[in-house]
Amino acid sequence: MIIGSGIDIIEIERIRSAVKTWGDRFLTRVLNPKEIAYAKSHTVPYQHYAGRFAAKEAIYKALGNKKISWKDITVINNPEGKPECHIKGLKHRVHLSISHSKFYAVASAVVETKD
Repeated sequence: MIIGSGIDIIEIERIRSAVKTWGDRFLTRVLNPKEIAYAKSHTVPYQHYAGRFAAKEAIYKALGNKKISWKDITVINNPEGKPECHIKGLKHRVHLSISHSKFYAVASAVVETKD
């Protein structure tokens, strides 16, 4: 059963500016070590930070759960490159899509029960 769907879009420049202003303090507040390592493995990490940020926002919107924190959600890619989501303390299945262009990152999430 589908619980909800969410979508988010963000300007990559907003994330780049936050990283330049607050550095690791910003990154470690919203991303997990695996997410940071994934982004840093790319020549230009900002669109990957932004994609993970947008994915988490889309998941928040789909869940409608205000008790989940940034760090409770981990977005990683499986071996085939498909983004996957793990939510601490929840047993929901999340269908996730992330995309980015030169200026924007967008993510869409559909959350359903695992029944």
